[in-house]
Amino acid sequence: MAQMLDTLDYGMLLIGETMAVSHVNKAARRDLDDQHPLQLVGGPAGGQTGGQLQARYCADAQPLREALVGATQRGLRRLLQLGDARHRISVAVVPLPALGADDQPGAALLLGKRQVCEELTVEWFARSHGLTMAETTVIKGLCADLTPQQIAERHGVGLATIRTQIGSIRLKTGAGSIRALVQQVALLPPLVSALQSLPH
Repeated sequence: MAQMLDTLDYGMLLIGETMAVSHVNKAARRDLDDQHPLQLVGGPAGGQTGGQLQARYCADAQPLREALVGATQRGLRRLLQLGDARHRISVAVVPLPALGADDQPGAALLLGKRQVCEELTVEWFARSHGLTMAETTVIKGLCADLTPQQIAERHGVGLATIRTQIGSIRLKTGAGSIRALVQQVALLPPLVSALQSLPH
């Protein structure tokens, strides 16, 4: 089960009502950095289990606690917005029933993404559609919410060049518009690098 959870590029934590963490997947360990509104305290460094989850900001502590109690005691799902204006993250709290006689009910915390399209997913999409390196760079910019003008300025090329590449990307992918193209990529399964999945 742990290996399956580690293949997903969405941060997931399995947690009890007391905020004791029973599992953290690789994406969550990556995401829970110094800017994330949630933090793991105690437990082995970089470990998949152990430790306690806590809110980084005092204003988030009560909503997080209420969501966990609601999930573990009443089976309620919640979507939280945690963090300050610069580092606001969505977190879904989903109830998990007790599996055995000794088990307590728990909750899964699903961490929201920080960007629409993960870089590896964009690269996989580009490769599967035969996009060139330059076209891949353009689609990464579009998925990062840059305008064609901003992409051109960042890469020191003319706007006409970027527009030509966008036309080629749309032709190769069958997307009717830039918006449809970004939506295609955003709806892809989240992929984790095979290198991240290798045992240490």
